[in-house]
Formats: sequence, C-alpha cells, structure tokens
Amino acid sequence: MPKARILIVEDEGIIAQDIRASLQELGYEVCATVATGEEAVRKAETERPDLALVDVVLQGSMDGIEAAHFIHSRFRVPIVYLTAYADEKMLERAKMTEPFGYLIKPFRDRELHSTLEMALFRHEMGVK
Repeated sequence: MPKARILIVEDEGIIAQDIRASLQELGYEVCATVATGEEAVRKAETERPDLALVDVVLQGSMDGIEAAHFIHSRFRVPIVYLTAYADEKMLERAKMTEPFGYLIKPFRDRELHSTLEMALFRHEMGVK
C-alpha cells in the first residue's frame, strides 16, 4: 500500500519541521510544507495530496480556515486542522469546512497518527 501524501500548512518553521519529521517517522510522505494559505491552495492543486494538515492561523491574507475551504471544495482533499487555539468562534468557522479532524497543539505522535488514519479512512469510505 503506498504511503499517504500529506500537505503541511504551518507558518512556524520549527513546528513545521517537527511535524514533517513525525509524519515521516510514522510512514507518511510529506509532499510539501507551506506557510501561507495562498501557497497551500497552489500546492494542493499541483501536488494533489491525500490529506492536508492545516494550521488555522497563518501568515498572509488567507487564514487556514479559508485555505482549507478552498482545498477541500476544489480538490476534495480531506482537512485536519492543527491549532493552539480552540475558541468557540474559530471552532464554528472550522466546522463549516467539514474537517476530518481537529488537533490541539501540542499533540503526541500517537494522536497525530490515529487522527490521520481515521481521516484517510473516512475520506476513502466517502464519510463526511
């Protein structure tokens, strides 16, 4: 079975590197790591990842929720949010994009792995 290809959308370089290392150690392929919503949409179009891990707060004019909406609606890529923020307003906005998961930073590799596997399975089965 081929490795799932993951797009990382995280504007903090050290955190992005840590997530990349964790994903690779867990057996996933990281197809790209980007820091802005605009870059995320472009990479999703060219790379066609199996899943996107998206921080809700990003550099640039497009936040992670807006980028995730474009990625999911245009390319049918499942979204798992990464965030250090869990306020009600943000959660409500995120829910509107039909995410396949929501991880609060910091998280453990075990949480990351189980969330990704469930998201990939649900997407493959056509479950929202």
